[in-house]
Amino acid sequence: MLADPELNPSAVELGRFLPWPRDDVWRALTEPDLLEQWLMRPTGFVVAVGTHFVFAVPSPSPGEIACEVLAVRPGERLLVSWVDSRADQPDPWVLDWTLGAQGRGTRFLLTQTGFDIDDRRQRMARNALERGWKTSLGRLSEVLDSADG
Repeated sequence: MLADPELNPSAVELGRFLPWPRDDVWRALTEPDLLEQWLMRPTGFVVAVGTHFVFAVPSPSPGEIACEVLAVRPGERLLVSWVDSRADQPDPWVLDWTLGAQGRGTRFLLTQTGFDIDDRRQRMARNALERGWKTSLGRLSEVLDSADG
């Protein structure tokens, strides 16, 4: 398999077409009860620039992801900082969720940046997060599907 020269190897970049209206997808990204169903439970989350919040990591070694809302365009884009407090050397990453109307659905782009792929530990974290995001996006579709019916 050849690498796509347009993709940034130091970022996680995942795009999906979601067959739901953009407003429904935005709600799943920004309403804590829906967000918890496909990702993690946020504490202190408000869709406003400067808001600091945490995601509780439900795993055998529980921890928190410390976040800050960096930018918001309602219905279109949410940009947050992302720091895993469980790491021995926490790295600051930036997570960007961008939505665009496409036909009768939504084009969803997830980009997580800030990885130093020359650092073995960060390269491994980047690859693990990419796998995790793929699983989470599958759950996002399930949440949207159940909310639709």
